[in-house]
Amino acid sequence: MEVEASVRLFGGRRALRDRVWAEGRELGVAQLAWAPNGLAALALARAGIENGFRQALDVLLDSLPMATLSAVHPHRRTLEHIGCRTLGDVRALPRGGIGRRFDQHLLQALDQAYGLAPEAHEWVALPEHFEERLELMARVEQAPALLFGARRLLLVLSGWLAARRAGVSAFTLRWAHDAMRSRTAGEGGEITIRTAAPTRDVEHLSRLLAEHLARVELLAPVGDLVLVATGVQPLHEQSASLLPDTVRQGETLGLVLERLSARLGPQRVQRPVLCEDHRPEWMCRWQPAALLLPRKAAPGTGLPQPGFVLPVPLRLVVREHRPVYHGELLLLLGPQRVEGGWWDRIEDAGRTRNVVRDYWVALSAQAGVLWVFQTRLDGAPSWYLHGHFA
Repeated sequence: MEVEASVRLFGGRRALRDRVWAEGRELGVAQLAWAPNGLAALALARAGIENGFRQALDVLLDSLPMATLSAVHPHRRTLEHIGCRTLGDVRALPRGGIGRRFDQHLLQALDQAYGLAPEAHEWVALPEHFEERLELMARVEQAPALLFGARRLLLVLSGWLAARRAGVSAFTLRWAHDAMRSRTAGEGGEITIRTAAPTRDVEHLSRLLAEHLARVELLAPVGDLVLVATGVQPLHEQSASLLPDTVRQGETLGLVLERLSARLGPQRVQRPVLCEDHRPEWMCRWQPAALLLPRKAAPGTGLPQPGFVLPVPLRLVVREHRPVYHGELLLLLGPQRVEGGWWDRIEDAGRTRNVVRDYWVALSAQAGVLWVFQTRLDGAPSWYLHGHFA
């Protein structure tokens, strides 16, 4: 990994080294090394030497076992027969003889490692679909303990999503039971996690997964994990500011709702969703908070709507053709005709939710501003109270 251009941005070599080491260990990195070029750093890391700048590069590389350079592996046995043990021994051989007896790839790798030839790196080609497998270090018998290995897979997923500038809205964690399992346990199991909005935040995904795993019971010890991204969407990120932003305390509402849904169950945490329906009772429906909201919001009516709507309209007393509620009502604004619903059939009752109403904004001396309507389908039109304005 080339980091020379980022040293100042991350606060110097030591700070950058500490950050790379801290994040790399979560991905399973066991050794870190620094050197003027990639092949030299790889050879030093295989030898367990971290600092490739403490001495001259050729002095450090000459003392390394020749197996630390991958290009030596095809010719290792032959080189050992002629007395070579270190990279310095291989480098001391005549270049013409190496080129004739072996191949040019060995000479090229030696020149690149010692800084005598430039390195040409190939771009990493990401797969179109994400599926990563991890073999656990020990057999796991409790589902919450799977989170340790699953987090490592989530870190790999986050890097894949960052490279594609995308977020995940659903992912599936699969586990394979140990070969010595009972017949009734089956080969394994899986769990699918869904988010309300695309994200690649590892901490949030880990918390959601932990809540779900807490309710899973393993039928046999688990030895392997597989993480699959089943829902990937473009993630539109906000541009960061050069100036310090205001520190935000706590989590956003969406993250809190997802965590509550994972802990209590999706049917126990719901949110209202506006619908394209002009009938007040059916303008809103409730759905699990973990589900995605409609991409297109329902258009507004442009007319006065009360802040509180009664679950069931309250029939009013009529006195001299005027509705009464804590006194005679004064009609301020209206009528607003609402008509329709003949297509909305109630199968069990064998009828439809067809309504024909005239809505009014009314004023009561005791109750304040009200929302009332008069029916038009009945033989004798009636008045009803349907809502209160704050």
